[in-house]
Amino acid sequence: METTDKKTIKGGEFLITETSYQDVFIPEEFDEEQQMIAQTCRDFLAAEVFPQLDRIDTQEEGLMPSLMDKAGELGILGVSIPEQYGGFGKNFNTSMLVADVVGAGHSFAVALSAHTGIGTLPILYYGNQEQKDKYIPKLGTGEWKAAYCLTEPNSGSDANSGKTKAKLTEDGKHYVINGQKMWITNGGFADVFIVFAKVDDDANLTAFIVERDFGGITMNPEEHKMGIKGSSTRQVFFNDCHVPVENMLSDRQNGFKIAVNILNIGRIKLAAAAIGASKSVINTAVNYSNERIQFDRQISKYGAIRHKIAEMAAKVYAVESANYRAGQNIDDAFDALVAGGMDEGKAKLKSTEQFAVECAVLKVWGSEVLDYVVDEGVQIYGGMGFSAEAPMDRAYRDARINRIFEGTNEINRLLTVDMMLKRAMKGELDLMTPATAVAAELMSIPDFGEENNTLFAAEKKIIANLKKATLMVAGAAVQKLMLSLSKEQEILMNIADMASYVYVAESAMLRTEKLVSLRGQAACEGQLNMMRIYFVEAVDGVNKAGKEALWSFAEGDEQRMMMVGLRRFTKMEPFNIKNTRQEVAKQVIAANKYCY
Repeated sequence: METTDKKTIKGGEFLITETSYQDVFIPEEFDEEQQMIAQTCRDFLAAEVFPQLDRIDTQEEGLMPSLMDKAGELGILGVSIPEQYGGFGKNFNTSMLVADVVGAGHSFAVALSAHTGIGTLPILYYGNQEQKDKYIPKLGTGEWKAAYCLTEPNSGSDANSGKTKAKLTEDGKHYVINGQKMWITNGGFADVFIVFAKVDDDANLTAFIVERDFGGITMNPEEHKMGIKGSSTRQVFFNDCHVPVENMLSDRQNGFKIAVNILNIGRIKLAAAAIGASKSVINTAVNYSNERIQFDRQISKYGAIRHKIAEMAAKVYAVESANYRAGQNIDDAFDALVAGGMDEGKAKLKSTEQFAVECAVLKVWGSEVLDYVVDEGVQIYGGMGFSAEAPMDRAYRDARINRIFEGTNEINRLLTVDMMLKRAMKGELDLMTPATAVAAELMSIPDFGEENNTLFAAEKKIIANLKKATLMVAGAAVQKLMLSLSKEQEILMNIADMASYVYVAESAMLRTEKLVSLRGQAACEGQLNMMRIYFVEAVDGVNKAGKEALWSFAEGDEQRMMMVGLRRFTKMEPFNIKNTRQEVAKQVIAANKYCY
């Protein structure tokens, strides 16, 4: 474990600063206690969830709540709940580790994450002392299950447009809630609902803690879904539901802020769960490839299959690196805020809000890596992959929701750029100075410099250039389009992809560099190879997204000049990527699982 003082890092700052590997956390650094918590989760899935996936998917009466009870008994639901409320009081990255491991649990993972995240955290972070004392201990043990009621039939991505109303009774003792919510995870068995409604004609939502026993709550039958069939998903109707005034959560009209901040946490936790699910799919696919014989050979010996296994592993490695890098940034920000005198609840929110850009990036990248992995998993299984009798069927269907959950990937791409630009306008991020420097560099003769052959020198130069490419395109788009940029969603998504490739590729490099510093180069050849494989994708991805953006808003000499710059900034020395993939695949195949 590094003992050097960590540099204070701001959210979104990755694009304009160089990060040292000493300032990042890597999953190989989890201590013995954290590893024990992770093993408890693995053992629970193996004993209680995997043997009855079919029963879970039929929504057998009482089964999911009983699994939640058992998870509560083991403390899995209370990992991030403070000790004063009966939890373990672990840091954010430990809760990320739990989400990662449990992410392999299909519908159970959805139920657990909804309960421990969006169901519990609004009370933990925004509740007053009486509310925390009443609800958090029971939510931490699973005695009470939680659900989150935000989405409405005409209010999805535009959450603040909800029509559910709350009206104060004449005696001032209750708010009467009327409205309809849909796609409510855990709705069928939840005891406590976090409900968002507008009081009278307020412009913004207010949040309420609503108990099922308050009455006035009815539900439609369970939704029939493409995937996560075992997850309870109901429409919930509030018909003159009387909620005590003391159950308003936080202040009036603070509900939209609560929703946004809790979704930041949900996004990065979803990314962690997607990585856990991806590892599980790789394990299953590799195991099958080692058993399946065609033309008198295991199919794992064929280059086409090894190509798939290596690409799956490299993508997972890269995004996992970024997940725990961001998770530790959140923990470090929390520690700094508390040391500065901030209340712990507020510090939890502020630290996550600080890294909302990274949360959005990771939600997109994690869910799309999982989609890639399950698709290739089906392909490795061949015809059997298309059979409902084989395990890829459930994995493929369950993965698809993640690009919609916690804000669609399109919304999160738009948010990535929007948040960075707003921070720049507030003076929190100085994007203009480096963007101006890149524009000036385009007019100068390229600096070829002296060749540096040290380990990671080439990768660091690539990352620096990819940042320049992103700043060049983003800066030009802001100058050219100005106020109309917010309406150019395709261009914004191009820029988001460029920034995201930068963040994830840099994270893979920093993790690998730290591993080499701890274990030596010889012990890290697999990680070095996965890093190099992912760099090819990142360089090509930045080039493609940058080209599409430039073709969309730049013209004439300006376009030609920036296209020259883009080509300059997206160069990578050739290497034998086929052999590199082969080496990664051989390690995974020999281990018969994702082994990094």
